[in-house]
Amino acid sequence: MKTLFSKLHQRLFRLGPDSDLPVVLTQRRIFILPAATGVLFAVLLAVMLLGAINYNLGLGHALVFLLAGLGIVGMLHTFRNLANLRLFPLRAEAVFAGETARFPVRLENRRHHARRSVELCFADHEGIRADVPAQGEVLLAIPFPTTKRGSLDPGRITLSSRYPLGLFRAWSYPHPPLSCLVYPAPIESPLPLPVSAAQAGAHQGSGGYEDFSGLRHFQPNDSPRHIAWKAFARNTENNPLLVKQFTGGAVSELWLDWEMTTEIPDSETRFSILSGWILAADRLQIRYGLRLPGDVVAPGHGPIHRDQCLEALALHGHR
Repeated sequence: MKTLFSKLHQRLFRLGPDSDLPVVLTQRRIFILPAATGVLFAVLLAVMLLGAINYNLGLGHALVFLLAGLGIVGMLHTFRNLANLRLFPLRAEAVFAGETARFPVRLENRRHHARRSVELCFADHEGIRADVPAQGEVLLAIPFPTTKRGSLDPGRITLSSRYPLGLFRAWSYPHPPLSCLVYPAPIESPLPLPVSAAQAGAHQGSGGYEDFSGLRHFQPNDSPRHIAWKAFARNTENNPLLVKQFTGGAVSELWLDWEMTTEIPDSETRFSILSGWILAADRLQIRYGLRLPGDVVAPGHGPIHRDQCLEALALHGHR
């Protein structure tokens, strides 16, 4: 019996993910019921009708039927306010655990009348409300609170409207493919010492910055401070972008290792400490690498490298 009810519920409300994009709110996907004010309105009409019948009031009957017709027309317009809306999911930006993720969607209206007071939310979370112009579109970002790291699937969207009279509520449950990467919440703590500094005076490799040793091709993680602008300016059309290499200085690469946090018993706290180290090293423009059990990110720097390390922290153990 429970399985039958589950299948009926699944088929009725289309709770599975929508594979076809854009998601179009056809008539079969829209549900409508009286709101609390609609129920009160119906009770009031019933009382007025009884009074008109009891006292044989012709104008009373006319008023009751007029208001009832107004309510029925309002129900039709509430349903039409959602019918054939088109929903396109967009890419969500990554956030840290504890922050509010925002899932962008685009609502498109191909009808010749505007859609008023359309509400979008996830389950019982706080939502947003917007108007969609006639033959136009609007970009919206639906909020969703985050609590833990990983890849977040917010689930189905509740898209509803009570326009124009508020007597009825029409709603639909689109479930487009939405996801957001949630990084561990950073904990600020002192950065560990680079290996070369801890060993007091290693002078090998190409990580130092004292003596110029040559040029190499530019890579996405290289700092703009080390670009050979003079060499590039001689022939901007044919010369590739080159970066200066130096030798003879102390190695400035820093390894952020999972084993450096062994004194902390809680694994999620260890991820948060590593997240804080990554942000601190990025602010100081230090070349750093990340070591996790079964996963290594080679040393680098810059926004791309930072996001790569944070992504490795967010998805570690969840793949």
